Amino acid sequence: MELKPIPTRDGFGEELVALGKTNPDIVVLSGDLEDATRTEHFKKEFPERFFNLGIAEQDVIGTAAGLSTQGFIPFATSFAVFMTNRAYDMIRLDICYNNTNVKLVCSHGGVTVGEDGASAQCLEDFAIMRVLPNMRVICPMDYLEAKKATRAITNTTGPFYMRTSRAPLPVLTKESDPFEIGKANVMRKGTDATVIACGVMVAEALAAAEKLKTEGIELKVVNMHTIKPIDVRAIMDSVKETGAIVTAEEHQIYGGLGSAVAEVVAQHYPCPLEMVAVKDSFGESGTPAQLLAHYGLKDVNIIEAVKKVVKRKHA
Repeated sequence: MELKPIPTRDGFGEELVALGKTNPDIVVLSGDLEDATRTEHFKKEFPERFFNLGIAEQDVIGTAAGLSTQGFIPFATSFAVFMTNRAYDMIRLDICYNNTNVKLVCSHGGVTVGEDGASAQCLEDFAIMRVLPNMRVICPMDYLEAKKATRAITNTTGPFYMRTSRAPLPVLTKESDPFEIGKANVMRKGTDATVIACGVMVAEALAAAEKLKTEGIELKVVNMHTIKPIDVRAIMDSVKETGAIVTAEEHQIYGGLGSAVAEVVAQHYPCPLEMVAVKDSFGESGTPAQLLAHYGLKDVNIIEAVKKVVKRKHA
């Protein structure tokens, strides 16, 4: 059965409840945003394992770190912009320095937060989180992948940061598709160039590939759901197969997926590379569709980048 578009936060919230039924060590901490993060479902099912600490993200992180030392698996939740920015010092020291078993799962990443505007649209979270030792960074592309990612981070010891979406995203994976932390999935094979994308941008890359096919350009599309640890092998295979890379992310052009891929390419196998991302700008209010277009995060922008990188390849 084909699923309608649905936010990845819904996949997380539903899977967390399912996991909670079999794992009594899971606890959830909220910065008073359980309705937005979809941890309200866990709160209803397991009120004794749910803690709303109010709009106090630093307390959320400190308490989560403490609970992890007692054998619990804490999920610390809020908006991405509030958790990664306001509580950065605590994330760095309480969670990463001590390598505690805390899972940060934050909704409302990117410009598809929409009408909430710049103050709530986090465009820096990948960069902020991936620079921290011991932290791993995940951005699922759809509802089903968010479920799989939630299971994976629960069953893997150590710190994680996972970004989920407010906006409904197309469901383009299947229940049977594999999900492994640090291992990218090839969504489409191609020979002329590769788009490496995450989150909402995977759907945009696939749309671009269909349009480019009519022009005789065969585009490979890679879903890089794990930004750290980055899948070096998948990147190198793509470089060798297609000789040109475009990265696409709903994030600042600095420090995110594009930077991570560029680091790998520069160190191992240099090739032409273009980045589709927010170009050193804050967000603003608007619908998700309007903002994706405004900030150059649509399939047409990927097509433009692909044509540019293919031309560079043959220069």
